[in-house]
Amino acid sequence: MGTMGRKIIGMDVDELLRLLNAAYASEWLAYHQYWLGAKVIKGPMKDAVVAELTLHATEELNHATLLVGRIIQLGGAPVTDPRRWFELSPCAYDAPDDPYVAVLLAQNIAGEQCAIDTYKKLMDATKDKDMVTYNIALTILEQEVEHEEDLQSLKEDLDLMVSRGNT
Repeated sequence: MGTMGRKIIGMDVDELLRLLNAAYASEWLAYHQYWLGAKVIKGPMKDAVVAELTLHATEELNHATLLVGRIIQLGGAPVTDPRRWFELSPCAYDAPDDPYVAVLLAQNIAGEQCAIDTYKKLMDATKDKDMVTYNIALTILEQEVEHEEDLQSLKEDLDLMVSRGNT
């Protein structure tokens, strides 16, 4: 733990660690949701959606890596029990029980919208108080916004295909 790095934070470090662990838990749930969805998906445009879900899974895992690094830098402990992810995450985990492509896209769009909200709140909490965490949150937010856009574009293409009877 960097003493000066922790000292320059202009907010309650325990609260910051709580926010970081909540985001960390969300990233692991998002990773699993994307990864498993890519394995079980069925329906039109399956290959394009699998490629997107697989890419997003990798990026969610990278987000978890950034967050755990910051948690440790601040002298905190990352959540070590995956069962706690569900209680800590502000975002829902939607199990891919219905593997139809449109259902999985809708679930993951909702997940990205929650992630966008989560990182916006983390940025608001750290703005002018902890620039390191703020920049990490900004980096992740940029990718979450891109994820939402990618998934919405795929859903629009799927909706067009289905409405024209091209399934």
